[in-house]
Amino acid sequence: MKLRLGQYPAAIAQAAQHVNELEQNIAEIRQHLARLEGNADMVVAFETALKNDNQRKARRFEVLQVNHEYSHAIDALNRAATEKANALAHLEHLRNEFSVAKLETRLTIAQQLTGLESRELVGL
Repeated sequence: MKLRLGQYPAAIAQAAQHVNELEQNIAEIRQHLARLEGNADMVVAFETALKNDNQRKARRFEVLQVNHEYSHAIDALNRAATEKANALAHLEHLRNEFSVAKLETRLTIAQQLTGLESRELVGL
């Protein structure tokens, strides 16, 4: 969909706002993941049977793996990251289209001015 030159600034601003909203969503998901990981760390911290760091890391991994909320949050983070990448690509595409549209407009103006100067030289 080709926009008119005057429509690009609003479309670019809207696309940038969408990227910002996606970034906020990603930050919220990361914060949620951090809370879930913190809860897993608390569970592991109070298990006295664990004797070393390797056992604690393995137990933490087990706790997180059985937590369906954690796996859903990881999936949501991956989807949001992909959506953000696509939104950034769309934003860049709009910016590039705007640059091309500006160049095409300048070329048209230059061609019109050249045509006027040629007619003035001929006396029309």
